Amino acid sequence: MKVPLLDLVAQHQALDGAVEAAVQRVLASGQFVLGPEVAALESELAALHGKKGAVGVSSGSDALLVSLMALGVGPGDEVITTPLSFFSTAGAIARLGARPVFVDIRPETLNLDAGQVRITAKTKAIVPVHLFGRPADLDALVATGLPVVEDAAQAVGSSGIGAGKATTLSFFPSKNLGAAGDGGMVLSDDEAFLAAVRLLRTHGSHPKYIHAVLGGNFRLDALQAAVLRAKLPHLSSWNERRRSHAARYRQLLEGTPLGLPTDVPGHVWHHFVVRAPRREALRTFLKHSDVDTEVYYPLALHLQPCFRPLGYQGGDCPEAERATAEVLALPVHPDLNGDQIDFVSERVRAFYAGAA
Repeated sequence: MKVPLLDLVAQHQALDGAVEAAVQRVLASGQFVLGPEVAALESELAALHGKKGAVGVSSGSDALLVSLMALGVGPGDEVITTPLSFFSTAGAIARLGARPVFVDIRPETLNLDAGQVRITAKTKAIVPVHLFGRPADLDALVATGLPVVEDAAQAVGSSGIGAGKATTLSFFPSKNLGAAGDGGMVLSDDEAFLAAVRLLRTHGSHPKYIHAVLGGNFRLDALQAAVLRAKLPHLSSWNERRRSHAARYRQLLEGTPLGLPTDVPGHVWHHFVVRAPRREALRTFLKHSDVDTEVYYPLALHLQPCFRPLGYQGGDCPEAERATAEVLALPVHPDLNGDQIDFVSERVRAFYAGAA
């Protein structure tokens, strides 16, 4: 039985022409950059997450970057973040000349450990990640009084996000709500902050061809917004299917040597990530059984080659380093069926029973 980590073809087929109709609507309008499709998507996603406003941007990475720009982050500043995330979380900080300060994770959540956060005179902001769709502990971070920019790239639709100054989303095709290419969004209740983001996404131009600040080309395409709007009505049911798959895995894999992820309110299960003894051997075994897996992430951010000048060494974030040697994502996308979940679970059990 083939079990893919993601099946966008099946997702597209189930939409029954809605995406094609949305694309045709944009083509007929002749308006391909920003415009009413982007404005409508901004309004819809702001309402979904209970925020006052949203600004559509070119990618999840750029959502982080432009949010930090709007906060004035730059050389000499420090921004606290997690060492266990996709590269753009720390990359956005470093691109502005600021220093990423890595705080270790809690092993049971894989999210930043708020209890280890230490604020200095140089700390300008905090960037927690809702990793794999599990809401991070925001209350303690918001209580510091510093701007909190939530990396919610993997948590669109979650009820557990949005307490910070900004919440950033990614619409990379593999996300819970995926475009037909890149796209992102910044959500906030701070209208002045949103105005700053909106200005920065068009090279800081206002009025046209007059540039008071240095921005960038961070605009969201109308075609991507239309595709996302066609998919948005299905997001809730897709996330519910992910929750159902995760619950079934947790039931079927109970008692195995795997460290199983726990559920919390608002968890949207972008990935189902276990901690696996003999991980590489298990991956090989599952691959031979036609079960796709992935490692998110094989090297912690503080140990990435480009961050060597920061002076971090092995052992500085021991929980994140331990996790990178154990984490393994099993398929959990909404187009899976019960037989596939059962098959993956049976194969995992067979491996640890000695069939490998």
